[in-house]
Amino acid sequence: MLRKLGLIAIAAMVAIIVAGCRGESNNASNHSGNTAGGNANEMNEAQTTGNEQPEGQPDPTASMSSNNDGQGDAAESDQDSEPEPEQEPYQVIAEGLKIPWSIAFAGDTIYLSEREGDIVELKDEKLERQKVNLSKAVHHEGEGGFLGLLLAQDFNESGLAYAYHTYAENGATKNRVVLLKQSGSAWEEQRALLEDIPGDLYHNGGRLAFGPDDMLYVTTGDATEGGHAQDKDSLGGKILRMTPDGDIPPDNPFENSYVYSYGHRNPQGLAWTADGVMYSTEHGPSGNVGGHDEINRIEPGGNYGWPDVIGDQKLKGTIAPLYHTGDEAIAPSGTIIDEEGRLIIAALKGEAIYRYTPSTGEMEKLHDGEGRIRDVKLKEGLLYFITNNRDGRGQPGETDDRLVAIKL
Repeated sequence: MLRKLGLIAIAAMVAIIVAGCRGESNNASNHSGNTAGGNANEMNEAQTTGNEQPEGQPDPTASMSSNNDGQGDAAESDQDSEPEPEQEPYQVIAEGLKIPWSIAFAGDTIYLSEREGDIVELKDEKLERQKVNLSKAVHHEGEGGFLGLLLAQDFNESGLAYAYHTYAENGATKNRVVLLKQSGSAWEEQRALLEDIPGDLYHNGGRLAFGPDDMLYVTTGDATEGGHAQDKDSLGGKILRMTPDGDIPPDNPFENSYVYSYGHRNPQGLAWTADGVMYSTEHGPSGNVGGHDEINRIEPGGNYGWPDVIGDQKLKGTIAPLYHTGDEAIAPSGTIIDEEGRLIIAALKGEAIYRYTPSTGEMEKLHDGEGRIRDVKLKEGLLYFITNNRDGRGQPGETDDRLVAIKL
């Protein structure tokens, strides 16, 4: 009997010892796990503080919280906190520009025309201001100067480009379209394609663009003389169309004429949709009427009414704008069309970038806070734009003018 009681006592002592060992092992394991979690949290906090998460990628702290449901107050706090707003990518590509007017891309190299008469080349993160040698000097006065710049479609092989600039001749201000060729760090005029386009201190037009038909389109202003716009024998207040060699295409709407459309005041934007629909943006009247800046769908031979009608006014034989700004002026300039067929418009007086949707007629503000905007371009998901705060009408900052890229 005593032996049996002794065996029972020994078994009980062994059980107590084993249980105690297991308890120490569990406590040690729990302590070790809490320490690793603490170190990991400290490491994640340090990484998050130093590096914001890229857009479109999962937040590792959010993933960690979901994997620790019920593990403590820290996980609950992570789940309850609101996600931080995504940061808009924003990059200043160039500063100290001198009233840039046009943006042109050749691969990763960017070219900008400057109204005083130079071309800026941005290549391998370096800015080089290149001289343009012309047979007739740039007349930089008022809104005139070295305006439109368009690289030839074979620029990488030929080095050729088209430019639109103001010049003075025999006491008159005029504009011309010339063919240039890049030669080292300078540009040389090859020949003039078209001259004697009416010019003035204001309303010089100046936008150049290739259409889907590979023809060269040119916007011209009325040079403050509204009569030019309705005179089909005048080159002022028009959208012109020519071959890349400067000839009149045989299928132009008016025989032996560069005129493609007329009745324009000061068009500065040209763009086409993927299916070939052509749009233009132009400045409306100044003075007491004011505003009435327009977006027009361009038809060959179309009369867009200036100076006889503005806004919603009707006149037989004229085409009303798709959209106008009413009494508010935004002074639209460079225009492009995105993949969804929406117009993206640089605005000078409006000091913003606007987006217009033709299918709905909606006009919305995309970006502002930069001052006056002259031109826009889309490339690989980024919207590039140039400010014009040194054009005499803006409030320039120390770094103006600038080329900026943002993600839409």
